[in-house]
Amino acid sequence: MTDDRILAADTSMGAVTLRVGDLELMSDYYARAFGMAPLEERTREREVHRVLGRGTTPLVRLVHTPDLPGVDPRQAGLFHTAFLFEDAPALAATVYRAAQDRRGQFVGSSDHLVSEAFYFTDPEGNGVELYTDRPRSEWTITAGQIAMATEYLDPNLYLQDHLTQETFDAGPSRAGVVGHVHLQVGDVPTAREFYVDALGFEATVTGYPGALFASAGGYHHHIAMNTWNSRGAGPRAARLGLGDVAITVPTAGEIEALGARLRARNIDFAGDGRSVVVRDPWGTQVTIALPDLTTDELLAR
Repeated sequence: MTDDRILAADTSMGAVTLRVGDLELMSDYYARAFGMAPLEERTREREVHRVLGRGTTPLVRLVHTPDLPGVDPRQAGLFHTAFLFEDAPALAATVYRAAQDRRGQFVGSSDHLVSEAFYFTDPEGNGVELYTDRPRSEWTITAGQIAMATEYLDPNLYLQDHLTQETFDAGPSRAGVVGHVHLQVGDVPTAREFYVDALGFEATVTGYPGALFASAGGYHHHIAMNTWNSRGAGPRAARLGLGDVAITVPTAGEIEALGARLRARNIDFAGDGRSVVVRDPWGTQVTIALPDLTTDELLAR
């Protein structure tokens, strides 16, 4: 029996949309640093929309909006987009590639118990995480909370142990997905009301000061929210940075149940039976859609 209050267990994250000031710089950076390839492009009035990914999987949509002011690190919006890799060699190859590109900045690495992660900032100030998961059988769950921590991970030793020429040369042909998206919000209780109570994620880690982690299906997190830089932030102004958070649900029934939850809370949204588009309390756009999204559909958003 399904629970209409929560998202389906096989919910996943889709391509993140970033509004960028320099399309060619950002496109080339994501291609060279993170091993992505341009998949498709479309011009819409004055905006150019370009999708990059690995294989046929879209990972990021860049929207050229050069007239907007730059990213404000204190504003609600993106903390980082987290790209998930299938194994340690694939992660190591991308970390090595990104570390060679001086247009971005390496900002650290951590062992989170459930995952191993490396952090970068792109040339326009957007956070990026590259990570791989440990098997779920190795995760520790106590009283419904998944044990996560931030422990030191030696980046040089990790590359020494896992980097291979074969995976480095494979580049964009190796699989990758958007594993989770970490957001900056004005306050955590309000974020919980929206992302957990209304959208239907389940809280997985609540013990981090100023942060909340939530997921579908028992994953450590598909979505995270923190106030570390943005405590008290109000509605977002129009700026470069995060344009849309994409969530994929398996059936039309999920779209219908989500619509019912939003209506019950008097939250405005747009829906067409295949997707729901809604804004969080700070104005961040979230799109929940059915799977098998074509690149054309992504560009049409």
